[in-house]
Amino acid sequence: MALIDQVRSEMMAALKERNTEKKEALSALLSALKAKAIDKRSDLTEEEEIAVVQREVKQLKETMDTAPAGYEEVVESCKHKIEYYSVYLPKQMDEAEIKAVIKSVLESLSLQTPTAKDKGIIMKNLMPLTKGKADGKLVNEILSGFFAE
Repeated sequence: MALIDQVRSEMMAALKERNTEKKEALSALLSALKAKAIDKRSDLTEEEEIAVVQREVKQLKETMDTAPAGYEEVVESCKHKIEYYSVYLPKQMDEAEIKAVIKSVLESLSLQTPTAKDKGIIMKNLMPLTKGKADGKLVNEILSGFFAE
């Protein structure tokens, strides 16, 4: 079942349960998925659907971070939406899993003591392995710990 169909069916279930908060959150996600499909002029792949959900979550986090003091309702609404959307995202890698992937990439590139000059080639090989499964900032931070001074 495509993600867009899954979101649609869960939105309908929320509507039947009279859970307006969940229904509105899933409706917004469904709109984003449909908009992307219309822009592409064909059905979305699983990776594209996940990218749309990740973009929505990222925007919600930015909204939470930039919300002025006294706008607790906005922050709470964003938290609930993120909670509803995270169901559709793949499990995120933890630090140990990211370190293991980095080590395997370093081994495949035959780099025992990488330097900052090697970062470009390492990231080129590393990011396809972690895309959608780990936050890029976290991967970059962990990778920085591997560099020789």
